[in-house]
Amino acid sequence: MEISKRDFVKGIALGGLAIGSGILPARVLAAPEAGITGQRMPPLQAEFWIDGEGNKTGFSMAELENKWVFLKCFQNWCPGCHKHGFPTLKKVYDNFGNDDRVAIIGIQTVFEGHFINTGSALRELQLRYDVPIKMGHDPGDETSGNRSKNMAAYRTGGTPWLIVANPQGIVVFNNFHMNADKFVAIMHKELDKMKGKPA
Repeated sequence: MEISKRDFVKGIALGGLAIGSGILPARVLAAPEAGITGQRMPPLQAEFWIDGEGNKTGFSMAELENKWVFLKCFQNWCPGCHKHGFPTLKKVYDNFGNDDRVAIIGIQTVFEGHFINTGSALRELQLRYDVPIKMGHDPGDETSGNRSKNMAAYRTGGTPWLIVANPQGIVVFNNFHMNADKFVAIMHKELDKMKGKPA
């Protein structure tokens, strides 16, 4: 049975704001048009990807099929990413990094500071926060005005930005911040519901 957005976001606090019991968050911290909650995940685009050990690798959306997806968008020079985003990512990884039902991914969605938010930062961030996950580097190109293509596709409000999609590929959460402890508790409950179900 597909989880509803209401069931998923109920009780999670984002940036100190409690989410109501409605289908959508009570307030999105970015512009009203930010995010794509309720829509299918667009294809993820990156100039290149590295695996959890820092080696260049490929990526296919097929890797995400039938899995919960936790996607962190960041920039290396973003203070909020280091203060909130990466600690949340670390907590999620520590709880679900070895669970085959969860895909945890990071993408550097560059829209400024291209001289600091470089591809080489990916490995540095993996090691700094001890998160050996697949990461992509998306600085855009001439067709996107050298701005992240994923930012446009997911209508993110900047960085840090956190996106969660359910096993059906539908985005059920997207915002600058989340209460990591509450998210982990909810995810454990959702994964418990999946036990015993055929793959």
